[in-house]
Amino acid sequence: MPLIQVKLIEGVFDDTQKHQIVERLTDAMVEIEGENMRGVTWVVVEEVKSGHWGIGGNALSTADVRALAAGVPVG
Repeated sequence: MPLIQVKLIEGVFDDTQKHQIVERLTDAMVEIEGENMRGVTWVVVEEVKSGHWGIGGNALSTADVRALAAGVPVG
């Protein structure tokens, strides 16, 4: 029974996008394991507070992630 944990910085993805993450990750696991595993495949989406996530020694905010997604360099 797989458990897939996804951590996101808060406020970056809306509820529709989070539902798509759950659906598509479940589909990916079922593609590997077989359809019988769909009902026991868990996906947990957790949001981390803005500024409480760091990469390369730098804390990232929600605004930083949105800038990165738009192709704007951060830092």
